[in-house]
Amino acid sequence: MYINVMLNLKKWIMKKQLLVTAMISLFLVTAAMAQEKASVNVGADVVSSYLWRGTKFGNGAAFQPTLEFSAGGFAIGAWGSYGFADAEFSEADLYVSYGFDFGLSLGMTKYFFPPASFFDGKEHAFELNGGFETGAFSISANYMLNEGAGTAGGDLYFEAGLTTGPVNWFVGAGNGWHTPDGKFGLCNVGLTGTKEITITDTFSLPVFSSVILNPKAEQFHLVVGISF
Repeated sequence: MYINVMLNLKKWIMKKQLLVTAMISLFLVTAAMAQEKASVNVGADVVSSYLWRGTKFGNGAAFQPTLEFSAGGFAIGAWGSYGFADAEFSEADLYVSYGFDFGLSLGMTKYFFPPASFFDGKEHAFELNGGFETGAFSISANYMLNEGAGTAGGDLYFEAGLTTGPVNWFVGAGNGWHTPDGKFGLCNVGLTGTKEITITDTFSLPVFSSVILNPKAEQFHLVVGISF
């Protein structure tokens, strides 16, 4: 009985810590926006398939809207993915981040998958995000804080990228919900190419295509998308 009480207390404290962290992040971003001129970015992608870190979710094409408020190095936003067919995989995430002038970025992402109840704490997964970019090279590290929304917590994901002209090369490895057996391994290797398609003299559409190999799951994918 004592052990059960302590486990429940530990889970309650963790939930409170996550809530406090989210509230502090929101406060910092709001304060920054009050001091600096804020900007709003509204956009969307249409992709032939939704792939995240080497894993395919849902079947068929997906619509992926985004809304972001930023001021200085701070940014807070929302991103989602919704399949065009019925009963498709859906996702609605919130995130907050801060980017330093020397290339370092820190943030947190909250994952949520409808139609689960948004007010059920077990349906949310919180992830710490860190990244560094210098010139054409970038590297990122991510750590899942809690158990929820399909993750047992403690999941890791690392990715390195290199940009050469219009092509971005990447290699990523992780464990937990990133791999079929939960063990650490390569799960996201490939490249993404971009191109502007001219529609009129004043309007063009960015088109991108990705070739992705997931060695851990033994899967290969080709994705094409349009950004608005």
